[in-house]
Amino acid sequence: MHLSRRAALLGLSGCAGLGGVRLAVAGAPTDKRLVVIILRGALDGMAAVVPYGDPGLAALRGEIVPSGPGQPDGVLDLGGFYGLHPALSGVHELYAANQALIVHAVAGSYRVRSHFEAQDYLESGADHRMTSGWLNRVVAALPPPGTPRAEGGALAVGVSVPLLLRGPARVANWAPHGFSQPAPELYAAIAALNGDDPVTGPAIIQGLRDRGFSSAVLAGDDLARNGPPKDRNAFPALALAAGEMLRAPGGPRIAALEIGGWDTHTAQLRRLEGPLKQLDAGLLALGAGLGPAWAQTAVLVMTEFGRTARVNGTKGTDHGTGTVAFVLGGAVAGGRVRASWPGLAAGQLFEDRDLAPATDLRAVARGVLAQHLGLDAAALERVFPGSTSAGAMPGIIRA
Repeated sequence: MHLSRRAALLGLSGCAGLGGVRLAVAGAPTDKRLVVIILRGALDGMAAVVPYGDPGLAALRGEIVPSGPGQPDGVLDLGGFYGLHPALSGVHELYAANQALIVHAVAGSYRVRSHFEAQDYLESGADHRMTSGWLNRVVAALPPPGTPRAEGGALAVGVSVPLLLRGPARVANWAPHGFSQPAPELYAAIAALNGDDPVTGPAIIQGLRDRGFSSAVLAGDDLARNGPPKDRNAFPALALAAGEMLRAPGGPRIAALEIGGWDTHTAQLRRLEGPLKQLDAGLLALGAGLGPAWAQTAVLVMTEFGRTARVNGTKGTDHGTGTVAFVLGGAVAGGRVRASWPGLAAGQLFEDRDLAPATDLRAVARGVLAQHLGLDAAALERVFPGSTSAGAMPGIIRA
């Protein structure tokens, strides 16, 4: 891979210790940049981009609906029907600058509500299991070796390569020391399981104390009150590193990032704010890292499926279908919400529980690949097998 030493150090040092998020980058014979961000856990699209103009919303969701535009902690208006969650203020700025396109009521071609199956399909780009990911096939579909940067492979930062980038394109793997350390609750559980053993119990406790674990952590008290600690700067730091690598003259041109925390079965109103803020800060950091190259960049943000239209008994939402996708960047013809809105009234929900899918996510991705990277119909079919009927959404990238 044609990475300068400075670019590599900027990227890799920025990723050290960022457990819970991952980055992979690939070389490509183009000056266009493509970034794909996977939101693992199923983002509630109607919480991130609230259809406050639909009269059926309040009856379905009640107290988990944010306030309206102009009210304290209210949604950020997108033109009179939709509003962004207030945690997405940076995305709202990009929208106002015509650099953010929002596609609502979108879903993959599959109809499963299992995270594991849906994420496999999302990353493979098909409605059946495959051993390669669609972004790896994008790299393979670009011009052959011999052109500038065509020889570049892929670099996955983490202990494994995401399915999205697995395949025939060359992939390397790197993980800094401590990148994948177990969470503190695992240590607490090990201590508890061995607590009654007269030999291993005290030895494990003493060893963990020597490593800096407090008695409260080992007893599970801190974890019970606060949950496992989270690095709130992990995703923005990783995104900044990705931008620095993508900006480098001889650096990669394609990157994949991921961020978790979207499985909001309980207390959604409180729990969703943190991941949304991380995503928002990460997108701004990515732009800062890219610098002038942001003008040649398209960022596709996607998740495996949406969540139920109705709030559940624990003030959360369960696995659903329709959700939202974002396309952002200086190359994007933004400032719009594109949706064939299916409605939230009786009889309009998918299987009487979910936001009905109105747009195939593959059409969004195909539109980006065709207009931004110049992939033709045959290449798009190789990237997304059996997707011809989905078409390619027009007007995503600036003319």
